[in-house]
Amino acid sequence: MNTLVHVSSIGYRRLGLTEESRGERDLPQSALAIETMTALVPVVEGFLGEELVDGFEEQIANLQLAYAKAVRETGDDGDG
Repeated sequence: MNTLVHVSSIGYRRLGLTEESRGERDLPQSALAIETMTALVPVVEGFLGEELVDGFEEQIANLQLAYAKAVRETGDDGDG
């Protein structure tokens, strides 16, 4: 569970959506965080309660939306 929280934090930070994190923007890293969470949630699903799984799935969706916003803002497709 801690791994998912950490990966989510990295993903948000690398989006660079705040003034504080703008200099750390790295959209490929954010995309990797999204892919990592998407892959890990089904693996740990049997060990976590339904509420936690739902929360992580919501985080993934929020990260995807924020990623799309960052891509629009920068005109970057996230591939580097």
